[in-house]
Amino acid sequence: MRILSHEIPSAVGQSVTVAGWVHRRRRLAAVSFLILRDRSGLSQIVVKAPETQAQLDELGEETVVQVTGTVAANPQAPGGAEIVDPVIEALTEPAATPPIELWRPTIGAGLPVVLDNAPVALRHPAVRAGWEIAAAALHGFRRTMDGLEFTEIQTPKIVGTATESGANVFALDYFGGPAYLAQSPQFYKQTMVGVFERVFEVGPVFRAEPHDTVRHLAEYVSLDAEFGFIEGHRDVLAVLRSAVAGMLAAVGERATPALERLGVALPEIPVEVPVVHFSEALKIAGADPDEPDLAPKDERAIGEWALREHGSEFVAVEGYPMVKRPFYTHPQPSDPRWSNSFDLLFKGVELVTGGQRLHRYSDYAAALEARGESPDDPAYSSFLQAFKHGMPPHGGFAIGLERFVARLTGAENVREVTLFPRDLHRLTP
Repeated sequence: MRILSHEIPSAVGQSVTVAGWVHRRRRLAAVSFLILRDRSGLSQIVVKAPETQAQLDELGEETVVQVTGTVAANPQAPGGAEIVDPVIEALTEPAATPPIELWRPTIGAGLPVVLDNAPVALRHPAVRAGWEIAAAALHGFRRTMDGLEFTEIQTPKIVGTATESGANVFALDYFGGPAYLAQSPQFYKQTMVGVFERVFEVGPVFRAEPHDTVRHLAEYVSLDAEFGFIEGHRDVLAVLRSAVAGMLAAVGERATPALERLGVALPEIPVEVPVVHFSEALKIAGADPDEPDLAPKDERAIGEWALREHGSEFVAVEGYPMVKRPFYTHPQPSDPRWSNSFDLLFKGVELVTGGQRLHRYSDYAAALEARGESPDDPAYSSFLQAFKHGMPPHGGFAIGLERFVARLTGAENVREVTLFPRDLHRLTP
């Protein structure tokens, strides 16, 4: 029976079988070493028999092999043990030389080369670490939402109307008619609050925005939540705080080796996230008081302020102007110029947008008419059915998974922690 690399130290004196990829071969005068890689890490196999050394010489790096031998203690080996007297069986034909030297501790190639060769480059322990962290974060998000009695849903990614941001959608031919890739599950998750009260979704979203920056993708994984019977957007922020704390905890529990490979220390999210109103945030950033949004440099300045004044790498900016928020956003009751919404900044970059939504049909009708649109328009009518038949005060948020991991790991470009990124220039592999 096959065991994994991390199990070898507990099997000293036993005959074991391991299998994986030839990570590295080293030939010395009288002995050769095979470093084997599997999903749990690296193991060392000592090869002394001349015929086995000759066999190993023919197996290039990345050849998939099975090895049976005896485990011996060796403080210099990974985990303090190695396999001796091995019998090696190739499970594939000898592998071609990889385009990237996967055995080196760090990737020497530039990002375009890594992305062009992603099917192989992702095997490198440092490259794959990004998705190990992402997978752990997904587990933490789901675990937290389950603990808060949210129901997981899956909503359509092919939709009949483009309503969230005008022309920035991917159009497609749907059996001879127009359709679009969904920019978010927003309308559906609001609708499902009327069914389950508390819902969440993990799935792809698509943005045909012509951004060519280190923080934007045309397709990314969105972690959405929506729930009812709230008093305001601060209730949404409280649940978001729990979700992020759960994601960080799961990363610490399940992806510690990945964090160590990347030299990442987990941050803490405070029990009470610092909150600053948008108008005050502009002052902190030294921005024009009439600016309707925060520029990246403003976000960095506010992040520095939060770290300096509150010791927190997280800060929420609330009360964005209504003119910069979607029509379904609830205005601030005391001053309708501002919204009951927020952005959560992490290390000086916007990570999450959330807030309270409108929940009365009459408010939706008024908001759409103010935009010169009608609630009877097919783009909105099916969505507004739920509000005609009673919806509670509700709100929600959406976390971009890749951006979360990029900020956590300090990646300079979000593509570094995306499995197969899609952007203005990349549609393969």
